[in-house]
Amino acid sequence: MAWLVLNDSKAFEGEEIGFWPESCPEVCGEVVFNTSMCGYQEMITDLSYAGQILTFTHPQIGNYGWHQEESEAGKVLLKGIIVRELSDGEGSLHADKSLEDFCRQQKVPGLKGIDTRALTKHIRKNGTIPGVMVRELADGIKFWKENSPDVIQPLKHWVYQATLAEKYVIPGSGPVLAVLDLGAKRNILRCLQKRGYCLHVFPAGTSAEKIMDIKPRGLVLSNGPGDPSGLPEIAENMSKLISKLPILGICLGHQIMAMAAGAGTYKLPFGHRGGNHPVQNMETKKVTMTSQNHGYAVSEETLRGTGLKVFYANLNDGTVEGLKHEKFNVLTVQYHPEAAPGPEENAEVFDRFDEMVGISPSMDVRGNNNA
Repeated sequence: MAWLVLNDSKAFEGEEIGFWPESCPEVCGEVVFNTSMCGYQEMITDLSYAGQILTFTHPQIGNYGWHQEESEAGKVLLKGIIVRELSDGEGSLHADKSLEDFCRQQKVPGLKGIDTRALTKHIRKNGTIPGVMVRELADGIKFWKENSPDVIQPLKHWVYQATLAEKYVIPGSGPVLAVLDLGAKRNILRCLQKRGYCLHVFPAGTSAEKIMDIKPRGLVLSNGPGDPSGLPEIAENMSKLISKLPILGICLGHQIMAMAAGAGTYKLPFGHRGGNHPVQNMETKKVTMTSQNHGYAVSEETLRGTGLKVFYANLNDGTVEGLKHEKFNVLTVQYHPEAAPGPEENAEVFDRFDEMVGISPSMDVRGNNNA
């Protein structure tokens, strides 16, 4: 048996899964939940979960095994997973291995048999809470007596662990795009690739000058982990580019661009993580279902004087889901238009970016008619 012990002394009993060495140090992190019914592979390899213990609300996880091609990154930065019931087999015919095999190989610990419904309700009521995974309940209680919640914070922002080490290029016959990798999901790059762009992918700390050196037609800021307010240096760097080229910000990239224009952010009680969040376009009034994974949001009250206006809004809680600059070609979205996992009905975000770059939505970037 093993335990998840929260910082507020609430404890949940379960069984070990994944990687638990004989001499197992405490595994601590911010405990969050995702309400998606499928897509556990994409979630586990989404670097936006860096430093977190991910709870799956769907009662059975692992049904279709693990298919390596569906991973969203080549590394895993989440601290652990929590499930109600773990499927043992390799699931679908194209699976390479089981979910637990993957967790063992990537040294991801987890717990099964947890009452994930009770855990999720506790987080929704009390807000996101730090937790620790231990073999003995007493060890978990002792851990929180000896450590503050700040123990879950890394010495250096998670973005710098999620980003790439050095720039690389994904060839394409169309316009050159710069991508600032803050912990990018592969599907963002795939969506841009399919439009023919030549992608120059840069580490998170790249200067504005180095980005402009490649003479890009546009810039995309990716998703990524952690508190955006801990990245003022990146926001300041991006502020130099607002007037210089079309920019699309996604998730953390959305928050960074808001900060770059002078707006602020705040932490949500328990975040938005799932594939069923309704978002409305404030101009067309069209509503789409979106995939989301974030614990912070842009403060609407701080937008005055920034040149940014709310372009998309969340119909559940009214939070800012997207911004548009009144003067420059800047568009941002808090949700994940590339999905993976989630609904695939938000391609209009990439269409709008094409228009900003100067590409007709009826033509792909190679000049082929798609009508």
